[in-house]
Amino acid sequence: MSHRATQVVVLGSTGSIGGSTLEVIGALRDRLQAIGLSAHRNTGSLLRQALEFRPRWIVVTDPEAAARQDWSALPRDVELWVGREPIARLVAQPEVDVVVSAIVGSAGLEGTWAALDAGKTVALANKESLVVGGPLVTQLAKTRGARLLPVDSEHSAVFQALQAGRRDEVRRVVLTASGGPFRTYSDEQLAQVTVAEALAHPTWDMGPKVTIDSATLMNKALEIIEARWLFDLDPSQIGVMIHPQSIVHSLVEYIDGSVIAQLSPPDMKLPIQYALTWPERWTGPAANLDWARAFHLDFEPPDFERFGALALGLEVARAGGTAGAVLNAANETAVAAFLGGTLPFRQIVPLCRGVLEYHHFDPDPTLEQLLALDGWAREEASRWVCSCSA
Repeated sequence: MSHRATQVVVLGSTGSIGGSTLEVIGALRDRLQAIGLSAHRNTGSLLRQALEFRPRWIVVTDPEAAARQDWSALPRDVELWVGREPIARLVAQPEVDVVVSAIVGSAGLEGTWAALDAGKTVALANKESLVVGGPLVTQLAKTRGARLLPVDSEHSAVFQALQAGRRDEVRRVVLTASGGPFRTYSDEQLAQVTVAEALAHPTWDMGPKVTIDSATLMNKALEIIEARWLFDLDPSQIGVMIHPQSIVHSLVEYIDGSVIAQLSPPDMKLPIQYALTWPERWTGPAANLDWARAFHLDFEPPDFERFGALALGLEVARAGGTAGAVLNAANETAVAAFLGGTLPFRQIVPLCRGVLEYHHFDPDPTLEQLLALDGWAREEASRWVCSCSA
C-alpha cells in the first residue's frame, strides 16, 4: 500500500540540527518530505537546500539578508517569504504534519508557539522554548491538542525509556553529560580557556552556542529545566551523571529498582528521526553501535563546585516562573560575549547567576512578561560584560 509522505517544516534548516534533519529526510524521501524551510541570515545555504529538496515554501527572517541574496536560481515552484511574521503562517499550513523547531536560543520560542497554537506535532530541538515558557508552552499544547516530541538526545532517550513503565512508577530520571572538554581541568587551566579550546567538543559536532554551553555544562542545566516541564517531573526526580563516551544518552529508574537506558553513538540523526517517525522505527542514516568490538562505559557524579551551572539549573527548575527566561537570556548574552572575546570563560556562569539573583521574580508570568524580561536580562547581562572587561 502507498501512503502519503509526512510533510515536515524545518525551522532553522541551515543550522546543525536543521542540517541533520535534512540528512534524515534525504535518506527517507519516500516517507518524509521537507515542505518548508527557514533561515535567518544564511541565505546561500537555504538556497542550496531549496534546490535539493524543493520545498513549497522557504522563509528568510532577516529582510536585509534576503535582499542581498540572488534568488534567480530559486525554482519557480518554491515560494519565498521574508520576515519573522511568515513563520507563523508557514507552520500553520494545513499540509504540514510536523514542525522541527531547531532555531537556536529564545528566538525559537516564536516558531514553537505558533506551531503548537496551530495544533501541529512539534519535534522540539529548541530547548529554550521550555526553559523560557515551560508551563505556558505545555498548557498550549494540551489546549490545542498538539504534541511535543523531544529531539535533544537526552530527552529522546528519556522519552523512549519511559515507555517501559507507567509514569507513576518512575523514581527518577538521570540525564547524562559528556562533561565537555574541561572536565579534568584545574582552576588555573579553566582561567586560561580559549574560544578554540571551548569549541573543540570531544564527542559531539554541534553549533558554537550549544558547544560552549556543553563546555560550561549550562546545556545540561537548560536540559534539567526542559525535562522538568516536558515530562512533568518534580525537580527532585532529575539527576545528572557524567558519561564521557556519550553513548548512554539518559536513564530512567523505576520504583522497583530497574533502570532503563537508551544507547546509541553520538549522532543527532537518530533522535531526530525518531521524533519524525514516532511511534514507528525505520531503518535510517544514523550510525549503529559496533557490537563486534570491545568498549567501555564510564559514569561519575558531576562536580557541582567546578560546574556551577548544574546547581543553577536545578534552582531554576524548582523556582519556575520568570527564572528560566532570565537565566536563558543572560546565558545567551554571556556566551556571545565569550565568543567575541569580551568575557572570560569562567565568568559565564557567575554572570548568569548575578543577573538571575538581581531580577524581580514572578512565579506566574504571562508570555508577554517573559518576553519583556528576556530583553531586560540581555541588557543587564551586557552591562555585566562591560564591567568584567573594564
